[in-house]
Amino acid sequence: MALTKVVLREFLPLVMLVMVVGANAGGIAIYWGQNGNEGTLAETCGTGNYEFVNIAFLATFGNGQTPMLNLAGHCDPYSNGCTGLSSDIKSCQAKGVKVMLSLGGGAGSYFLASSQDAKQVATYLWNNFLGGQSSSRPLGAAVLDGIDFDIEGGTSQH
Repeated sequence: MALTKVVLREFLPLVMLVMVVGANAGGIAIYWGQNGNEGTLAETCGTGNYEFVNIAFLATFGNGQTPMLNLAGHCDPYSNGCTGLSSDIKSCQAKGVKVMLSLGGGAGSYFLASSQDAKQVATYLWNNFLGGQSSSRPLGAAVLDGIDFDIEGGTSQH
């Protein structure tokens, strides 16, 4: 009995240390793009505070609509003015920050009308923001690290 207490007392801190070191807790994420006073994307990543930055938002997509970014004045997506964010995205990624595209938001115009519509949106996302190819990538040549789903409206279908 006494030996068990000694073993526990001596090795418990070691076991706890191994558990903490071996744990992979998630990093802090931030949404960027909805506040004109938040600074540039590169500045946000340069703080060292975030592991993930969600570019917010691709607020229009699906149901036959042309997908459109809404970055609240940071750039004009109607004139391809957001392609300049490519260098900021690459700067973030060089610092180890994962840059994601956030779909939806609270004030978007998005709705998937069918499974085929969902596939078309997925293909658009792949070709225009991820690893696919398109001559009209809204954020320029940078390849994002993934997609964040902030679906606050519409339905749960498709």
